[in-house]
Order: sequence, then structure tokens, then C-alpha cells
Amino acid sequence: MSLRGGYTNVSYFNETNRTFVHYCRVNQLSVCAKQHKDIAMNARENGFTLIELMIVVAIIGILASIAMPMYNSYSIRAQVAEGLNLTAPVKSAVAEYVNDNGQFPTDNDDAALEAETAYSGSFVSEISVSGAVISVQFGNDANAEINGETVTLTAVRNGGSLSWDCASGGVISDVYLPSSCK
Repeated sequence: MSLRGGYTNVSYFNETNRTFVHYCRVNQLSVCAKQHKDIAMNARENGFTLIELMIVVAIIGILASIAMPMYNSYSIRAQVAEGLNLTAPVKSAVAEYVNDNGQFPTDNDDAALEAETAYSGSFVSEISVSGAVISVQFGNDANAEINGETVTLTAVRNGGSLSWDCASGGVISDVYLPSSCK
């Protein structure tokens, strides 16, 4: 085949049918055939090898093994925070009762609150009042590590106001409790 412009070899990649087109002069067929073979082999070396895929899967597995415990800890801390947030109306009712009567209520009814189970959430089964102590019982969809456990808020008189001390009695790990409960 005769080529214009004095080129010995011409190669290009045809995008429409995804093939290499290679033209050679007749007097250089052996060199041209080797080049054509090299070009064809390079065209077939696309994609990933099995070892590369196995390395990627191993890296993803390592990252997942690190991330899962961190996510579990985060979700338990969020569940405990929900329990403490649900105590806001109960704390207000107890503080109002103390201001009106000069003493702490004996139970939810005494503090003009609804039944213990009325104060529940996704992870809290009940909130109860007993004197100066508000107890938050975890249940429902709570994580197994805190399900059935209790966090208590104990009222402390500070002159004319109340502050709340938070504790879990060591039942719930300090890792899951907010800094005010440790």
C-alpha cells in the first residue's frame, strides 16, 4: 500500500469502531507487524487485574471495620442524648412544684405530670419522678448496650434555683454519657 507524504508507518485509534488502524510500507513489513502486535496488545490491557480488585476489597474491609464501632458509639451517645432532652418538661414541672410547695414531688402525679410512659421516645420507654430524682429508662428501639438501663437526674437546690446532677450509677459506660453525666 502506498502512503502519501513519505510516512513509513502510520497508526491511529479509530474511535467509531474502537480499533487500531495501522498502515505500513511493503518494504518494512516485519517491523510493521511487530509494531501492530504491540499496539493490539496495549489495546487489550484495559481494566483491573484480580489482585488489584482484591486489594481494593481489603482496603474497604479495613475501613469498614474501623468505621462500624465508631458509628455504634455515636448512635448510642445520640440515644442517651435523646433521653436527657426528653426530661426538659419534667424538669420544669418539678422546679415549678418545688417553687410552689417548698418540697419535691413524690411521683409524676404529684408533679402534675402524665404517667411515666407518656414521656417516651424512640429510645426511651419512660421518665419517672421520685422526690428529687428523675429517672430515664431506656427501651423501645434503644441499642442493646443501654436497653433497660437508667440514667438519673438529681435535683440540687442552689438558693432559689435548681441544678441537676446526672448519673448512671456506672451501669451505662461513661463513653456513652454526655460530659455533664461523667
